[in-house]
Amino acid sequence: MNISRFFLFQLFFFTFIKFNFLTAAEPLPFNNIVLHKNPLQVSQVKFKDFDSKDIVLNKNDGKIKILNFWATWCAPCKKEMPSLDKFSLNNQDFLVFPINLEKINKEKTLKFYEDLNIKNLKIFFDPEFILAKQFKLRGVPTTVFINKKGQEFARVLGDIDFNDKNFIKWLNNYK
Repeated sequence: MNISRFFLFQLFFFTFIKFNFLTAAEPLPFNNIVLHKNPLQVSQVKFKDFDSKDIVLNKNDGKIKILNFWATWCAPCKKEMPSLDKFSLNNQDFLVFPINLEKINKEKTLKFYEDLNIKNLKIFFDPEFILAKQFKLRGVPTTVFINKKGQEFARVLGDIDFNDKNFIKWLNNYK
């Protein structure tokens, strides 16, 4: 009888704990988001603006940064870029940096933005693939999220809808 009580207690205890753990965790809005249990340290983040001037992010300015890596030839990039443009307009408390992973070609990049009617995003470049190597990118699009302490807390592999209500709710948890 003591053994059955013990097993009944174990069953109840672990079911209760597991249920609470699963309901307490916020589900990820998309299955292509990688959430780091322990945020990763990020070394200096440096890339080029449209005029080829160096941009160095201030990682400790208390703002969340979204680094979106893309290319003009990338079909999924074309699919997601309009939603990133709208997101940047409607969520100005996040700093959005769309970074083209190609050699600097202003005309080609401007045409890409024009064809997709991108109005709110600036153009940045990583022509030497320094950031691509630093963040160990495997493909485009890839979006890296840097928290207020300058640490990578998540990334998206592939395209997403940046205006999805569940995504925005999830991201706002990190503000």
